[in-house]
Amino acid sequence: MNPRLLAAALLLLLARPLLADERPEKLVVATWNLEWFYDEHIGDNYMKLPKEQAAPTRADWDWKLNGIAKAIATINPTIIALQEIENRRVLFYLTSKLKKDHNLTYRVAFIEGSDYFTEQDVAILYQSGLTSFSWKEQTKEEFAVQDYYHLNKHLFAEFEWGPPEDREKLSILNLHLRAAPDAADIRTRQGRLARKWMNDKILAGENVIIMGDLNTNDLWNNLAPDSDIGVIRGLDTPSTDDDLFDTLSAVKEENPYTHLIFKQFDRILLSPSLTKDAPGKKDLVFKSATIRRDLVVNGKEQDTEHREIYWKIAEAERDFSDHYPLVTEFEFVGDQ
Repeated sequence: MNPRLLAAALLLLLARPLLADERPEKLVVATWNLEWFYDEHIGDNYMKLPKEQAAPTRADWDWKLNGIAKAIATINPTIIALQEIENRRVLFYLTSKLKKDHNLTYRVAFIEGSDYFTEQDVAILYQSGLTSFSWKEQTKEEFAVQDYYHLNKHLFAEFEWGPPEDREKLSILNLHLRAAPDAADIRTRQGRLARKWMNDKILAGENVIIMGDLNTNDLWNNLAPDSDIGVIRGLDTPSTDDDLFDTLSAVKEENPYTHLIFKQFDRILLSPSLTKDAPGKKDLVFKSATIRRDLVVNGKEQDTEHREIYWKIAEAERDFSDHYPLVTEFEFVGDQ
């Protein structure tokens, strides 16, 4: 190899760790459960339930895909955490639709989970900043103490923006916890495990977001410290310095519900560093939170039931999901 080309290649390799995506003017982070985002092809589904919940026809799938893509394009999130995803293929359809119809480029972070009953998974779509994503299993010690419960639908993602001397980092955990009111104990143990996995970063003052469909029955302003959301937020410990901020508290509604049965299932929880400006640097600070029901509800009023009747609802009246996007905005503020 030409010595000059070799030297140039070595310089490029040495410089690569210093490179990161350009810092956007603002960061829009959202979470949305798409409710059985399954195409019409059931040949790759093994259980009865996902086959029943899949789109009945190609036309039905196209309707769902178009509606979801249009809603996401309107939000235009930098990062969006998704739940109830069938597989990587439907994410390809979604990102292709976003590019073709809305001129938005998204990349995909996805790892198949282990919910073999529903075959649902979680994913993250992002415009910039991702450096890695991963899945984690319980250790033998975590399993032995019985304080935790397996997280079968989750995804870790690490993001970075800006130059080396002024780089901003963000760690995200996308969760879909166990559903149903009688599963509160399981959710609490799942939440305790999620908090344990992110606790070192939170205690170190790093930027951390834990978000997704947490399926909690607790209201943001009325929850026990040892409840599912309570343990994730860190309310069950004496210290308040590491408590996570629930962005639902910033939504200007008496009941900021994110589900058609008026439940606050979906949350975006922030480490303290994301709620205040750090001196001497330009860093991410939370600014606002909204629930975009307007992008999901079709017809005269929002649906009140989906279960077995979803595909029987008239298309003009059928909502795109039983959940509504929770959208947060952050700005880079402070000194350069």
